[in-house]
Amino acid sequence: MWCDIGVNLFSNQFDSDRVAVIERAALAGVTQLLLIGSDIDESRQNITFCQQHHSCFSTAGVHPHQAANVKPDWLIQLQTLSKQAEVVAIGECGLDFNRDFSSREQQQHVFAEQLQLARQSNKPIYLHERDAFTTQLAMLKEQQISHGVAHCFTGDVLQLKAYLELGLYIGITGWVCDERRGETLQHALRYIPSDRLLLETDAPYLLPRTMQPKPKSRRNEPAYLPVIAQMVAQLTGHTMDELATLTWQNSQRLFGFQPGLSTTYA
Repeated sequence: MWCDIGVNLFSNQFDSDRVAVIERAALAGVTQLLLIGSDIDESRQNITFCQQHHSCFSTAGVHPHQAANVKPDWLIQLQTLSKQAEVVAIGECGLDFNRDFSSREQQQHVFAEQLQLARQSNKPIYLHERDAFTTQLAMLKEQQISHGVAHCFTGDVLQLKAYLELGLYIGITGWVCDERRGETLQHALRYIPSDRLLLETDAPYLLPRTMQPKPKSRRNEPAYLPVIAQMVAQLTGHTMDELATLTWQNSQRLFGFQPGLSTTYA
């Protein structure tokens, strides 16, 4: 069994076949999905979907791209969502200084609030970072964050070791399958301890370039997680069975998945 810890299921690319996507995943052995909440509305959509599909769980948070768009009561809404049984992590949150869709000051404010919420709720933080590693690491240390995952990690060995020293898990996507830009990640992968490794598609993005034949849609899906796993197994020396077992156990340990929950905490 596989667990995909990163699925953007409410991307408009899945509007026509959302349920079929999770059915195809199950047929491929990907039996548990973590849906990514990038803003309040998407987090709420995820939760409703998870209540109807018990193989799915969700994060709840505000992506740095959305930080400039939060409403005055966004944090109160997020606190409420974080109490839902289907929500197993706070995020996707962090800093993105590559595109700066939100001001850096606003990004840092919204990120800091979510770090505090993660600590208060005792839920792992689900991290995004692009071209902002130094600032993000400083904020994680300031808030004493030690419970969470670096989602879609693409950094180098030094960045990897800094996250590992905090106690974080590392999420590996199809980026590792990219012969053009994945070389740094392929090297860093060898330094990830077996008990900190997680796999994710980040679907519908980052279709593995090693996949043959490629779907005509060029859209990534959770069903393609084993393609990523094949590359990770090749680079780490694990068998596919070993990798499935250890990444499944890691996902259960970090997120505390409890299949079948569909109620709200009081």
